Amino acid sequence: MEVKHPEIPILYFVIPCYNEQEALPVTAQKLRSKMQNLIANHQISENSHVVFINDGSKDKTWNQIELLHEENRLFRGIKLSRNYGHQNALLAGLMTVQQECDVVISMDADLQDDIHAVDAMLEKYQQGCEIVYGIRSDRETDTAFKRITAQSYYKLMNAIGVELVYNHADYRLMSQRVLQELSGYEEVNLFLRGLVPMLGFQTGKVYYSRASRLQGESKYPLKKMLHFAFEGITSLSVKPIRMITSLGIAIFLISLFMLVYILVRHFQGYTVTGWTFLAVSVWGIGGLQLLGIGIVGEYIGKIYLETKHRPRYHLELYLK
Repeated sequence: MEVKHPEIPILYFVIPCYNEQEALPVTAQKLRSKMQNLIANHQISENSHVVFINDGSKDKTWNQIELLHEENRLFRGIKLSRNYGHQNALLAGLMTVQQECDVVISMDADLQDDIHAVDAMLEKYQQGCEIVYGIRSDRETDTAFKRITAQSYYKLMNAIGVELVYNHADYRLMSQRVLQELSGYEEVNLFLRGLVPMLGFQTGKVYYSRASRLQGESKYPLKKMLHFAFEGITSLSVKPIRMITSLGIAIFLISLFMLVYILVRHFQGYTVTGWTFLAVSVWGIGGLQLLGIGIVGEYIGKIYLETKHRPRYHLELYLK
């Protein structure tokens, strides 16, 4: 049965913020202008809002959100009790507003994602799409290192069976129906880029060029990006553990071959010093064992966190 969407939907922008005091004034100005145009063109309801989620910022981000809310009720604010990380902050915003809107668009506070792609997203929504992905048409603003590592990561995720939308981050449109289904996923180890494609539903894609950050600095240095990438792998796939099993079997078979080889050489009367070979073998096998134990331990740690059923975030305040 075809789902009919409202002609003039209530749209909420959900925008996580962490130490964005420099970017917020410009971001708010652009979003206000965009929302006013969408409302004037009857593309969205006048009851639409922009919701900023303060993820335990250490600067004056929350003060600016409060000021924006006082100046214009178009803007709303959610204050988390502490820093929970980007994915949990985004989820907190989505789950808080799911009953208040028909459709939600998530994006980052730096507005590197093109807000004018929203028009095409809403058009796809009216055509019946429940999820619309904002996809980068190029990576010209990235460094060569970031381009290579990003492409390698997508290929790796695809190889281990994780469905990701290529060149898509967290700039997406989701209907209220999708948000309701997403609320049923209760895992603590959260990776929305992998969870949303698992929901199914009719999807669409909108391509745009990503701009350079104009204010503030990136909240994803290399260390944090690597952690986020590893979180995505271990949250959505068990193939790394299976790879360790396969590697263990391969090493065992090699060891049997080497045992036969050593015995043959022994009975042939050859004296083998073997120091280099022995040292390399010990270090190599030892390293592989530690790597295997580490990966298995990572999964055990995630199981430990999941069994506790701890809340993924705590809301301190919601400015409506």
